[in-house]
Amino acid sequence: MLGKVLELSKPPEPVDGVHRRDLRELNSKEAVAGNLPILNFLNMLVVVVGNIGDVVGVTRVVEGQHHSNQVVVQLTIKHMSTMAVVANGKEECHNTGVAVVDVEFLPVHQEQFPSCTKPHKSSTKLCRTGPPSFPVEASTEGVQQQFEELVIQGQSSTSQAIQPAPQSSKSVRFPMRPGKGTFGDRCIVKANHFFAELPDKDLHQYDVSITPEVPSRGVNRAVIGEIVTQYRQSHLGGRLPVYDGRKSLYTAGPLPFTSRTFDVILQDEEESLSGGQGTQRRERPFKVVIKFAARADLHHLAMFLAGRQADAPQEALQVLDIVLRELPTARYSPVARSFYSPNLGRRQQLGDGLENMSSTAFIEPLPVIDFVAQLLNRDISARPLSDADRVKIKKALRGVKVEVTHRGNMRRKYRISGLTSQATRELSFPIDNHGTVKTVVQYFQETYGFNIKHTTLPCLQVGNQQRPNYLPMEVCKIVEGQRYSKRLNEKQITALLKVTCQRPQERELDILQTVHHNAYHQDPYAQEFGIRIDERLASVEARVLPPPWLKYHDSGREKDVLPRIGQWNMMNKKMVNGGRVNNWTCINFSRHVQDNAARSFCRELANMCQISGMDFSIEPVLPPVTARPENVERALKLRYQDAMNILKPQGGELDLLIAILPDNNGSLYGDLKRICETDLGLVSQCCLTKHVFKMSKQYLANVALKINVKVGGRNTVLVDALTRRIPLVSDRPTIIFGADVTHPHPGEDSSPSIAAVVASQDWPEVTKYAGLVSAQAHRQELIQDLFKVWKDPQRGTISGGMIRELLISFKRATGQKPQRIIFYRDGVSEGQFYQVLFYELDAIRKACASLEADYQPPVTFVVVQKRHHTRLFANNHKDQRTVDRSGNILPGTVVDSKICHPTEFDFYLCSHAGIQGTSRPAHYHVLWDENKFTADALQTLTNNLCYTYARCTRSVSIVPPAYYAHLAAFRARFYMEPDTSDSGSMASGAHTTRGGGPPPGGRTTKAAGNVAVRPLPDLKENVDSKVQTAFLNMESYSILVNPSALHELCCIVVTSTYTSERLLFQTDPYLVQPSSRCMHAQLHCWNCF
Repeated sequence: MLGKVLELSKPPEPVDGVHRRDLRELNSKEAVAGNLPILNFLNMLVVVVGNIGDVVGVTRVVEGQHHSNQVVVQLTIKHMSTMAVVANGKEECHNTGVAVVDVEFLPVHQEQFPSCTKPHKSSTKLCRTGPPSFPVEASTEGVQQQFEELVIQGQSSTSQAIQPAPQSSKSVRFPMRPGKGTFGDRCIVKANHFFAELPDKDLHQYDVSITPEVPSRGVNRAVIGEIVTQYRQSHLGGRLPVYDGRKSLYTAGPLPFTSRTFDVILQDEEESLSGGQGTQRRERPFKVVIKFAARADLHHLAMFLAGRQADAPQEALQVLDIVLRELPTARYSPVARSFYSPNLGRRQQLGDGLENMSSTAFIEPLPVIDFVAQLLNRDISARPLSDADRVKIKKALRGVKVEVTHRGNMRRKYRISGLTSQATRELSFPIDNHGTVKTVVQYFQETYGFNIKHTTLPCLQVGNQQRPNYLPMEVCKIVEGQRYSKRLNEKQITALLKVTCQRPQERELDILQTVHHNAYHQDPYAQEFGIRIDERLASVEARVLPPPWLKYHDSGREKDVLPRIGQWNMMNKKMVNGGRVNNWTCINFSRHVQDNAARSFCRELANMCQISGMDFSIEPVLPPVTARPENVERALKLRYQDAMNILKPQGGELDLLIAILPDNNGSLYGDLKRICETDLGLVSQCCLTKHVFKMSKQYLANVALKINVKVGGRNTVLVDALTRRIPLVSDRPTIIFGADVTHPHPGEDSSPSIAAVVASQDWPEVTKYAGLVSAQAHRQELIQDLFKVWKDPQRGTISGGMIRELLISFKRATGQKPQRIIFYRDGVSEGQFYQVLFYELDAIRKACASLEADYQPPVTFVVVQKRHHTRLFANNHKDQRTVDRSGNILPGTVVDSKICHPTEFDFYLCSHAGIQGTSRPAHYHVLWDENKFTADALQTLTNNLCYTYARCTRSVSIVPPAYYAHLAAFRARFYMEPDTSDSGSMASGAHTTRGGGPPPGGRTTKAAGNVAVRPLPDLKENVDSKVQTAFLNMESYSILVNPSALHELCCIVVTSTYTSERLLFQTDPYLVQPSSRCMHAQLHCWNCF
């Protein structure tokens, strides 16, 4: 029903400590369609209580003012379970002890809810508490006014019509597909998607309540399974239900009751121990209440798939998902939403007691003694365990489930909680209440007739510290099917990549084998619900986009090149803008490389740099020197000082360090980059030992490309960019952003996440990029520093943030302000689409508005996804015209039908040629498009940009801005202090601050939840001057550099989180004075470049 309006006409009187408001009623016939800009809620908490299905309009509330009859959002009550909190325009949900509701936001006209005077007597209420403590937001009157004026200009608007940033999932629809693409050569590909026939069944949903509650889905499934086994033909009316493991049960037709209670008794899988003695299996009683909830309608799913409904009906999809997961859950090892089985795919040992099953690591089901021997890589009976050995074993086995082998067929199971500090022969425990003590060795001999051989080893502890329960290692075997969730070491990663690298034809056969093994036509649950699965790969229409022409320097014999099958080379070509390296030196950290080999390698590399178009000195400042990896800091600083002693009197600088590293270098690479970039201010190029002995021209040419972009050069540009023929890019100044957030490895509970944003700094070429990196709260996906506002005691309100600074940098580099923004966002799952779009598009809007009144360039926001399971295969693997050398589909293959969204603007693009294994296409989903891209325009732009990646002569798998952002975030982690807890370890190469003190500057910031986040260190200024894109900002103390040469080569940018505390206590030496042309007393003023 549409009919409740919340009106704030005067300050409320507190009732029971909570401010309350009366309600106004409206006849639903008076509602009219329309749009109204959504305004920010400032410092306000709202709790809406009412009936399911009620639609509530909420008035705008500004701090210190109360405006009645200005409805800005429409709230639809969904279900009774949570409290909706609206603060600063964002919706959050919190558990509460009272029956309250979820809300959905919809933009509505003020006229949709006219003023009414008759109070409504229902239970729906608006409650306002005191202002909460939120960070300072960009809520100035100027920005607020701009957003109020951003009204969509009707259906006839052009790409210049700017829409207000959406505030919730109901205030925005993702862009509709602007027709399918037509550009390129048409072909047919096969996808690992399988067509399903929808059931024509009367589906019913039932709520399940199990008492006592248990967190384990496995236990819940066992309880429901027991009910089905005992009562299917009687109380369940012959129905075979499916269960999600939590609160919902579904049937293909009604059960013969609306509510029923069942009593179930389960026997514990794990034996209960007391003082080391086993007892009978514990029987656990449960009370289960199954109650009718709703009927699931599949009509909306059919409408969605036909493109006649915009939103996917999640309830119907959930039912089908649960039905198809029911049998695999019982048959395989479920991990999140995946299933693994040793009977499928290729099984491969990874070392240290791990094995691979279908591309994830499992703990090998070995006797624990053998597992420990593999883990330590030695005979454990030869000598006692060291303290380090004990820590390694404890971390590897904690939480692992084992079964005992000393009791014949009685294989009781236990979960390991720790390792005893004493050897088995030293352990004893009381066996009765009279203080009688018996050793573990005696107990096993007298009770089971088992002689313990490895008495010097510790026991496994399967109880807790208060009631210790011991199991000797040699009587335990690891239970099969347990995933290894910790980080793999280098050897294990190599083994995993080797076994998972399958040619496309092999992978296709494996997929078909798995589908055949699942035998959906024999699945009793699929049969019960009438679901039929086609066991053939889906045939999909596709197109192969042509490669773009690339421009090289006119002095080369080949000035333009047309890549062939996603690749080309540097023969007869010169870089379009060659960089300069006058002074360089080399340090060799590999004991296998002799001095003469290092000199020869450096000479060949210098020659290649010259041949490729760089101004590169053949002779080094100092000859190569050899150093030990453990002395990396001393060696770097000493060599740098020696070089500067020669160069400084001449007014010169050391431009480049070439470092030769061992092939397996552990933390050496990360330490070297950290020291060079944050301490010495030195651009470095790392090369592995194997390439010194196996030099190839292709390798040397690729390294030359990397060096060139590090020192400010440019390798190539698109011909279409130079001739201004890129639609919606060349016609007006356009900035292209890339953004990504990388999170710590599993088990690292305290390490921050790293956010990176890069942006193009040249136009119309769009090949050079600058970037910013910042640390933020652990596993926070939203980029917190896109736009920030804070208070400075002397200067007042200050605006900053990564978007704002990159926009300023673009204008400084090109002399023009961006008139169009294209934003590629990496690393976002489908469930986060709305959340990321609302937060980050709003930050982009505010950053633009903070620079200039009415400055709102149109934005296109595209999510880039690589972590999906879709694979595309050639229709005919033997047709050489449709595959590359690796047997994969051709680079440029794009799919925008059948396996894509029925109505929204998305596509799969395989932009790269395969090397090994099966190519994974990138999935691009457009979440916001004010530039009105056609399918051909966006697909072609994205594909062509993939040929401009600076570090190689190949097209890459994802669009370069997103790729650069990922590399920048990855590099920044080398500068973070490692996690020293037992939960895990930092990435190889992370640096520990000496003495355990704070990072340089001693600065820390506060993230959400008042958790301290250690900021990243600043880079040395002369690192950035070498790449000629240095840019310092006093407000944020950030540095911008060219990240296109990231990964193992280059210098990146780092910036800390923006906080008022930092401004108060900052003592950074890099303080930049305002431009002499600036009339506004601002740093890097937008209007004074």
